[in-house]
Amino acid sequence: MITKQWIIKEIKEWAEAFVIALILAIIIRSFIFQVYKIPSGSMIPTLKIGDRVIAIKYPYGPKLPFTNVHLPRLKEPQVGDIIVFLYPENPKLHFVKRLIAKGGDVVEISNGTVFVNDVPLLDGPFRNRTYYNAGPFGGENQKIKVPEGYYYVLGDNSASSRDSRFWGFVPEKNLVGKVVLRIWPLSRFGRVH
Repeated sequence: MITKQWIIKEIKEWAEAFVIALILAIIIRSFIFQVYKIPSGSMIPTLKIGDRVIAIKYPYGPKLPFTNVHLPRLKEPQVGDIIVFLYPENPKLHFVKRLIAKGGDVVEISNGTVFVNDVPLLDGPFRNRTYYNAGPFGGENQKIKVPEGYYYVLGDNSASSRDSRFWGFVPEKNLVGKVVLRIWPLSRFGRVH
């Protein structure tokens, strides 16, 4: 028989389960990983429009929810990582680009190749890529020194990417996470390099 006490008990159990699930979701999304949808072609061929990717947050010192406080970093981002960051010109937007250089490095784009500290990036994710000169931070024969505490990022499809060449540098505090896995579409499921 359904009684008032039974209904109250059921509501309390459902509410408790909902609150626990909500807290777990906030913890996972804030500190462990988050799913992002790729809205543009700036990372083609690595990531295509509509791809959904998982970025892990905990190694890069995630931000505590509702504060500007970051947890300590477990790992520093590496050149070649695909990172998620808050867009410097509008920190409400998340951008996904490839990390090219860190604070103190000197970047130059010449004849389609990126040089960091006069060393060409030719291996791994940079193999068979052409980077175009553009913008105030990526002109031909222009050497750009990345300020300490900042990153220089480029899209893999530099012909169609608004990146550090145009708006400058990403502050360390804007770093959100590292893209590690493509989860959609299923036909392209796998690690992202």
